[in-house]
Amino acid sequence: MTPAKSPGPAGLLTRVAGERRTGALVVGGTPGGTVYLAEGQVTYAESAAAPGVGELLTASGRLAARTWQAALDAGSARATVGRLLLDQGHLTQGELELCVLGATYDAAYFALAAGTAAFHEGVRHWLGDVVSIDAAALNRESGRRTRLLNEIIANPRIDTAAVIPVPRPPRERITLTAAQWELLVHADGQRTPADLAQLLGRAGFATIQELRRLAALGLIEQPRARATDNPDFVRLPRMRGASAPAHRHAAPESPAAGVSIDLSIDVPLDGDTTRTRATPAPAAALATAAPASAVSTSAVSAPAVSAPAVSTSGDPPAERPRLDRRKPGAKLPKEIAAEPPQPHSGTDEVLLKRIRTALRALR
Repeated sequence: MTPAKSPGPAGLLTRVAGERRTGALVVGGTPGGTVYLAEGQVTYAESAAAPGVGELLTASGRLAARTWQAALDAGSARATVGRLLLDQGHLTQGELELCVLGATYDAAYFALAAGTAAFHEGVRHWLGDVVSIDAAALNRESGRRTRLLNEIIANPRIDTAAVIPVPRPPRERITLTAAQWELLVHADGQRTPADLAQLLGRAGFATIQELRRLAALGLIEQPRARATDNPDFVRLPRMRGASAPAHRHAAPESPAAGVSIDLSIDVPLDGDTTRTRATPAPAAALATAAPASAVSTSAVSAPAVSAPAVSTSGDPPAERPRLDRRKPGAKLPKEIAAEPPQPHSGTDEVLLKRIRTALRALR
């Protein structure tokens, strides 16, 4: 049978519920979801943005993971997973119903928000018929939750985007609840609200409520819509004060046409009143520093700076004579060795002789 299509998931849910049909209402888009009905009554709902019954039971520690997996393997084909857990005594009727109601309302909030819906006849959920919820009541509850969240802060992107804590609190003192503190501790900039709810074993709507309150306090960053022109392009911030790279290619010898720049710098020599000039730099080397129209054709004089002595003759400085490598313990040449210093008055000559004797013995 060809599935009936409708752009509004809430309107289509009301229509198929009034016709007392059994099947699955599949909502496309992001995050989307699926609402299951049995004779017009909602039995379960699931969405990628909300934790399911299995995640809530296992993450909270109420049910062991191996027990849940065994129930899935045994009852998924016949849609009796919930009945097996009750018959084997792993859960009570009240516990299972409460968990299914919470997961259904959480998922319906996301599934009925927006998107294109299609109803598939005769599809049943593997959990089974644990609860029966009126479709009109489910729509009203989804609208009520939307209003409650918008009263805190009107930014629905917080419900699905990754939670990023701010690096510095905006206030001196902040009071947090235990749930808010737990969310901030486990938020690593990658986990979404659904990931945090699944990790901590909490209801999806309660997690979103606390995250919106944290966003209103300025403790987490509010996600914004990405640019539509080129979302993959990221412009890195330019460092302030950095004008040009330190290493450049050699500039051509001929200066720019119509521009002559003289960067002569007067450097005083040590002990001399004469001055020497540094080699003028070509104008092309300064093309990145200032445009040609803004540079005067007259000489640019720089303030005098201190510098080491510069040889004006052009000959390289005379190198000191190198000494031949001598063996350890050998005496220095006579022309280099200096006269031994005279002993200071009051020096212990006997102690010095002992030290000399000991040093000679070590050679």
